[in-house]
Amino acid sequence: MAHTTLAAPGVTTTRLPLLDVLRGAAILGTLMTNVWIFASPGSEWGVLDGGLHAPDPLADPSAATIAESVFRFLADGKFLSLLTILFGVGLAIQYDSAARRGERWPGRYPRRAAFLFLEGTVHFVLVFAWDVLMGYAVTALLVARLLSRSEKVRRAAMWTAAGLHLALIGLVTLGNLTTADPGPRAPDPAAVELYARGGYLDQISFRLDHALALRVEPVFSFGLLVFLFLLGVRLHRAGAFGASPHGRRIRVRMAGWGLGLGLPLGAAAALSGPDLFVLGRYGIAPLIAVGYIGLIGCALDRFRVPGAGALGSVGRTALSCYVGQNLLCMLLCYGIGLGLADRLAGSGPWWVMGLWAGVSLVLVAASRLWLRRFDRGPLEAVQHRALSSRPSPAPRP
Repeated sequence: MAHTTLAAPGVTTTRLPLLDVLRGAAILGTLMTNVWIFASPGSEWGVLDGGLHAPDPLADPSAATIAESVFRFLADGKFLSLLTILFGVGLAIQYDSAARRGERWPGRYPRRAAFLFLEGTVHFVLVFAWDVLMGYAVTALLVARLLSRSEKVRRAAMWTAAGLHLALIGLVTLGNLTTADPGPRAPDPAAVELYARGGYLDQISFRLDHALALRVEPVFSFGLLVFLFLLGVRLHRAGAFGASPHGRRIRVRMAGWGLGLGLPLGAAAALSGPDLFVLGRYGIAPLIAVGYIGLIGCALDRFRVPGAGALGSVGRTALSCYVGQNLLCMLLCYGIGLGLADRLAGSGPWWVMGLWAGVSLVLVAASRLWLRRFDRGPLEAVQHRALSSRPSPAPRP
């Protein structure tokens, strides 16, 4: 029998399958953006030279350009925002769990956030410069404190963070529009050489030497992170992820508003060129992410969706799959592994999209096989063991 939480009336403590599917979609969707970083000249450093900008289908309406533009548009910023919202949902669930047990809040949660920051730091140094875990850990510490405050305080913090973030991206966008366009920048030859033929220790040293520049995104988007965390809390407490008729109605509204308003605005920004890139990725994409939540939820409410179980497996092992997909792409694309980014440079976008599909299939298969024997993903088990005084459950026979 499900029990109602103390802090979120109407939300049950049973596991919500929709959340696992959404997490899986967010992880594989985030890879839809990150795979272009791994496959581009200059890789991680190339992002600062415009490496995330999609080609212009109006200037080159070829099948390859249109396919790449649509692929990147559907993913860029949207699944990252979706993942951020889900981190807020997870934080709210942990708060509710602590409230049911009568524990003080935030209690031991700062330890969990510190461990997440440590995981993110290791991931940043050893695997991928554009890690999200460090930013999530810092944001979670602030939002965890807000969870014990009144709804009025949380609402004020949420909309203040949104207002400051929109003001920031508005200023950046205005600056882009009023500054003469210098045209696309060529990748830094030193960075191209490093990722194509440099050693692994050289790449680690490069990330450490340029840590401030490579950590700029979570600093720039901190207001957005706070807003989306608190939005996740609010959606969870409203019952948006539950199986009740009320939850289904919320998801319908999320799909309608998020996609009906967000997709046209996002498409207009994308077709307007690099000047509106920041607005599209950090301003409009979160709205589309809300629509994605509603769309996936509505689909699961109404149909037997093929692949939902596979996405759920990835969602249950989200941390392991997030790190694993970046590790696989590093070994496949960089010169320390197969060096596909250099070998296939200039051959078009199809192999990059194929790489995403291949890595995604590996993650799905690996997560399903792992969960047949274990209750948690490998990194989730390490985290649980490090933060819990109770022994981890034994493998299932």
